[in-house]
Amino acid sequence: MKIEQMYTGCLAQGAYYITSGGEAVIIDPLRETQPYIERLEKDGVVLKYIFETHFHADFVSGHLDLSKKTKAPIVYGPTANPEFEAIIAKDNQIFRIGNIQIKVLHTPGHTLESSSYLLIDENGTETALFSGDTLFLGDVGRPDLAQKAADMTQEELAGLLYDSLYHKILPLNDDITVYPAHGAGSACGKNMQKETVDTLGNQKKTNYALNQKDKESFIKEVTDGLLPPPAYFGMNVMMNKNGYHSFDEVLSNGMQALVPEQFEEIAEASGALILDVRNNTDFAKGFIPQSVNIGLNGDFAPWVGALIAEVNQPIVLVTEPGNEEEAVTRLSRVGFDHVLGFLKGGFDAWKNSGKEVDSVNRISAEQFENEIKDKDVKIIDVRKESEYAAEHVNGAYSKPLAYINEWIHTIQPEEHFYLHCAGGYRSMIAAAILQARGYRNFTEIEGGFKAIASTAIPKSDFVCQTKVLNH
Repeated sequence: MKIEQMYTGCLAQGAYYITSGGEAVIIDPLRETQPYIERLEKDGVVLKYIFETHFHADFVSGHLDLSKKTKAPIVYGPTANPEFEAIIAKDNQIFRIGNIQIKVLHTPGHTLESSSYLLIDENGTETALFSGDTLFLGDVGRPDLAQKAADMTQEELAGLLYDSLYHKILPLNDDITVYPAHGAGSACGKNMQKETVDTLGNQKKTNYALNQKDKESFIKEVTDGLLPPPAYFGMNVMMNKNGYHSFDEVLSNGMQALVPEQFEEIAEASGALILDVRNNTDFAKGFIPQSVNIGLNGDFAPWVGALIAEVNQPIVLVTEPGNEEEAVTRLSRVGFDHVLGFLKGGFDAWKNSGKEVDSVNRISAEQFENEIKDKDVKIIDVRKESEYAAEHVNGAYSKPLAYINEWIHTIQPEEHFYLHCAGGYRSMIAAAILQARGYRNFTEIEGGFKAIASTAIPKSDFVCQTKVLNH
């Protein structure tokens, strides 16, 4: 028997590849299936089942394409009702793979069909739990995403989650290894640990949700402090439940190379968003007017989903030459399948064609220090609220990037302001959106708060972020 966690940092997502006796299963596969196909061929094993822990909200799974290519059936837990053929397992149903067994544990709460998969090894020992979004390391799945579909309140779903955890999972042995579907950085939880594997026994000791005195206190704790889910979550659920275009087709369409004239014509005719995925340093120096910058070198897919929202939005890409396929692939993982092509030759081709370019007014932290000395200025900090609470420039306004569509209307066009995040990634996203909507009277700080911290600019006293989060 072999268990492999295939972790994707951008999505903070774990897929699992398990083999035994010439057979394999994959749990919660990513959208692009070729790496799995190649792995199965290399290992000389047959894919017997594709297990889905639930209808995912934060990414589009590869279950449909993988099933079509391998003929392996898709398995969901009880109450799932997909629009395609699948095995809807019963609670405690056993599936045999080679010399091992996988037992279905119906664990509703995050969603109604949410299920965990308990692996029983060759010796009949319960060895590992693939807990999906029911149990994370340090946290549990948020119980607010399925309210509409379930016609239940988040408190009622949290009550179901309590029953699942306390009656199905906590009675299991301490030495069982927990393999969750997500880690730190995912919007599916609020307080996850950075580790991606742990023992159940350690989670029983350290996970706040598993240490509540009663159901009422559990419900209160897991529903407290939940941020609104990204707008694309609901659309990803429907794609996972109802079906989607094949990834091969999406990739083929997105890999259309467009010379500057074609790029401009297609963008204007289709109303496509110009998405520039270069790093923020290069983007600041020059870009196509109205472009939005979300760099591939950061939390690309989650920010695309949070800020673009509509998965059917047509997109044309500006990338560093050679990064086109990666960009199309990572967009497809969160359901953005309508990439119409990319700028052949990258931004240099646009610039060399003599077409109009734009730039962002960016200055160093040292210049920022000189400019604001003894002056009354407006500073906007687009980091998360917890980062701001931990330490910030005195007098700065907290305006998290995730809420830019709400606070952008409060900006006074005639009032100059300074803009920063932690390191420049998020503030450049904000800068691009601001300029695309006509707000230009600002200055962005290169290096963000990390660079500002080394200056003498007055700052609040530092407070450990862990204390802030647990407050």
